[in-house]
Amino acid sequence: MVGLFSIARRSALRLLAAAPLLILSTVSHADGLVDQIKQRGTIVVGTEAAFEPFEFVRDGQIVGYNKDILDYVVAKLGVKLDQLNLPFQGLLPGLLAKKFDLMATSTGINAERAAKYAYTRPTGSFENVIVVRANEDRIKKPEDINGMVVATQLASSVQPVIEAYDKELKAKGGGIGEIKLFTSFPETHVALASGQVDAIVIASPSAAVLMKNVPDTYKIVGSISGVEYLAWVVRPEDKDLRDLINASIGELKDSGKLKELQLKWFGFEMQTPDQGYLPPGAL
Repeated sequence: MVGLFSIARRSALRLLAAAPLLILSTVSHADGLVDQIKQRGTIVVGTEAAFEPFEFVRDGQIVGYNKDILDYVVAKLGVKLDQLNLPFQGLLPGLLAKKFDLMATSTGINAERAAKYAYTRPTGSFENVIVVRANEDRIKKPEDINGMVVATQLASSVQPVIEAYDKELKAKGGGIGEIKLFTSFPETHVALASGQVDAIVIASPSAAVLMKNVPDTYKIVGSISGVEYLAWVVRPEDKDLRDLINASIGELKDSGKLKELQLKWFGFEMQTPDQGYLPPGAL
């Protein structure tokens, strides 16, 4: 099933590349994107469904914490959902190319992205943690990855964090032996379990669920960052859609539903502030 779904993702990406949707041009008379979506009757959303439990595939369907939030937003709009499952590396460029309305996948907030894209209010929070095999005795703390092979996802918010940590280690006379970058986070899990790499760096909620799903296989040895935030992304000009999403997240939080969803999918609460989460100069 996973292999077939991967093929479907690649096929969808090729179709998008060959024939851009140019969504906004279909209802150019509408004032804003929210009006266009309502007139069209469908919201087109780009997602990488490979980050359990935020968004992932189960029985051929995209499910997860963020999917539950997305369903609430779509219900408020009163339209149908067309959710595309695509590789993460193509989502941000695809958003700017207007191949979909919204990037509803867990995206780390950082200054470089915030200067080009518009983040919604956070849907969750995390720390970047180092995960090793359960029987690993060489790596007991973060600095023990000196000389080791470490993996994370290509173009993710984690990549610059591990690269910055590598520079810190090198400044002290050490350094990571090799940083391997994979297309998706699940590929890093497999690489670690099979011994292809010595450690991986992933978001703490994902690490907690990974260890729950595959007991006695992995363990966390430490964090290499403080608390960071995950959010969705819209184009800078689509402020009306961002406002609607932010209001929806606020409603879910105020009603206690967001806490309920977090406990359902993670077993613990995450921070979702309504201010102070964007870096200076953010759009």
